[in-house]
Amino acid sequence: MAAGAASLHVSLVSADAEVWTGEASLVVAKTVEGELGFMAGHEPVLAILAEGQVRITQLDGTKVLASARDGFVSMEGDTLTIVAGNAALVA
Repeated sequence: MAAGAASLHVSLVSADAEVWTGEASLVVAKTVEGELGFMAGHEPVLAILAEGQVRITQLDGTKVLASARDGFVSMEGDTLTIVAGNAALVA
């Protein structure tokens, strides 16, 4: 990622725990409308989370995979919050 490029602050939480928090360049989450990709500067979004994978690409290119269901995705500014009734890291 280029120096000075904007990053996305991501919080993935389940009903009982914080699953993953950090900076990312890209996050793809499955919603009831289909898969949505989020990067810094994305327009505000509030969407219902569908059962599936959340794919997080960290700033260094490392990928984080999580399973999530029963919740919502909220994008505001450069902050993406994914709240799931059930979520866990896969890889």
